[in-house]
Amino acid sequence: MVIELKNIFKSYQVTEEGLVVLNDVSLSIEPGEFVSIMGQSGSGKSTLLNIIGLLDAPSSGSYKIYGREVSGLTDDELAILRREVFGFVFQQFNLLPRMTALMNVELPLLYSKGTLNPQSAQKLLQQVGLSDRMTHRPQQLSGGQQQRVAIARALINSPKIILADEPTGNLDSSSGKEILSILRGLNEQGITVILITHEESIAKQAGRLIRIQDGKITSDERLQKFSKIKDTKSSFGSSASKLSITEFIEHFKEGIKTLLANKVRTALSILGILIGVAAVITMLALGTGAKKAVEEQLASLGSNLLVLRSGNIRVAGRSSSDASAVRIYMDDVTLIQQKVPAVKEAAAGVNGRGQITFQDKNWNTQILGTSGSYARMHASAPEVGRFFTESENKVRSRVAVIGMTIVKELFGNQNPIGEFIKINKVSFQVIGILPEKGATGFRDQDDVIVVPSLTAMYRLFGKNYIDYVDIEIANPEDMAQAQLDINDLVVKQHNIPISQQQDAFQIRNMADIQSAMSETSNVMSMLLAVIAAVSLLVGGIGIMNIMLVSVTERTKEIGLRKAVGARKRDIMSQFITEAGVIGLFGGVLGIILGVSTTLLMTYILNWTTLISISSVVLSFSFSVAIGVIFGIWPAKKASALNPIDALRGE
Repeated sequence: MVIELKNIFKSYQVTEEGLVVLNDVSLSIEPGEFVSIMGQSGSGKSTLLNIIGLLDAPSSGSYKIYGREVSGLTDDELAILRREVFGFVFQQFNLLPRMTALMNVELPLLYSKGTLNPQSAQKLLQQVGLSDRMTHRPQQLSGGQQQRVAIARALINSPKIILADEPTGNLDSSSGKEILSILRGLNEQGITVILITHEESIAKQAGRLIRIQDGKITSDERLQKFSKIKDTKSSFGSSASKLSITEFIEHFKEGIKTLLANKVRTALSILGILIGVAAVITMLALGTGAKKAVEEQLASLGSNLLVLRSGNIRVAGRSSSDASAVRIYMDDVTLIQQKVPAVKEAAAGVNGRGQITFQDKNWNTQILGTSGSYARMHASAPEVGRFFTESENKVRSRVAVIGMTIVKELFGNQNPIGEFIKINKVSFQVIGILPEKGATGFRDQDDVIVVPSLTAMYRLFGKNYIDYVDIEIANPEDMAQAQLDINDLVVKQHNIPISQQQDAFQIRNMADIQSAMSETSNVMSMLLAVIAAVSLLVGGIGIMNIMLVSVTERTKEIGLRKAVGARKRDIMSQFITEAGVIGLFGGVLGIILGVSTTLLMTYILNWTTLISISSVVLSFSFSVAIGVIFGIWPAKKASALNPIDALRGE
């Protein structure tokens, strides 16, 4: 026995008493039978067919297929049975309008085989007389042709039972005869056919006629002699296999076709993701560019540096400006180099301002006196010319290395190397040009002249002390201890009282300053990225809204897919893939827009930007992830639809 129904009831809670559609229906069908179920509209015949086809479930009673009780099966197990046992021919054809006849026929293979097979679909279309209509869409076919496509689709999985619900109801008499002829031919091949109709002439063409009225079977008569065939029982699959790469590719193709069918809506969905990705790339490029600029400026300060300066001690309530201030001398520099093991090198520093003249031009700038090691310690080796040596410092040579601002203001396009300038009316020869470092805040790092420290002290500023000491530490891990050792050394050297030792000298750790500035730059970059990412989330919400609308519009399609064997997982995969496709294309177009915008800001606005591969990969991955994540809820909603309710949906 292929079909066994015992005491089937089906009711709907329309009123308090409930509406009974099927009332104690018992029915059995042998393999290979051609059965017609006849009744007036509202008699319950279509509901009975839907229960037989596992599209609907009875309120009570027993239903067995090949001896297997189906009442305890899960939704996915029912879907597998539908695709392996049944082929559906609907009165309304239920063809997907965006697909050709060939694509409609091969659709069930996506769920049974995990891949499409155009050759099998072509063969079936040829059998139903549509070899010249394979590439036509449903709206380009007549009603009879559409029903033939539906029959070919029902046969693609080699079903054991064909369920035809009013297959000739929407056709003219000529087309109806052709469809019935095809169904009879299928029955002669050993396929069980169950036909629903309300027309006596059509019902009597079957081998067995079952009449139903008000939900009850009123008669069951055999019209033609029936020879039983061997009952080919089968063990039907009940477990869901994992999603294969082939299935994913097919879902991806389906997603593209679906999205192309609604171009304007798809474009608006992609636009939200596109703007988000472009914003992320642009903001990260700005942040990374700013960070790079900060790092370059920090590099000019030097690495592993401590800066020793005189403090602000107080004597009897007076500040150091009123009392004898603690001074730093050249002997202190020598002592630090000799007595503190962690110190790699120390350079005296003298600051001041001066009036610079060259021929008929003059400029007021910062004067920096230092030692020959300054260039290496501060990454300031001249790009043109050279830096002065320590021997030139000792003999107080009048040589100078100038910044680019001085070059522009005094020399223009003229080469300054070898020329003589006057600093506070003292002649100096220009021997080098400092590398260009740009401006930081209100300070122009290129507006400076560097001269030997002893020359600055005795020839320019007339003082025998220095303003600060740059101290380079050999190993970064020794910075903290070196700071303590240097402070103890100079305090002891200057005989500072214990009560004033804390304020006598200041030692600044340039590494800490660099770290703080780098951290600030990182925070700003992250802030920009987070702000940009918000637009991606907004785009994701747009995707979710569009997909929810899509679920509503495609309710009948979802019902059809479930009827031909799609499991919950298949429906979820389809809709999630479509959402992912939106994120994918939005990501690609967003990358193009983001890179273009960044380049425009760089070349037109002259902003410092830097596009990193990681930011592009991150934003692209995030866009796809956003599409998938925000597509989960609509996909879950679609997969939860009841097959028969979905097929009846508008």
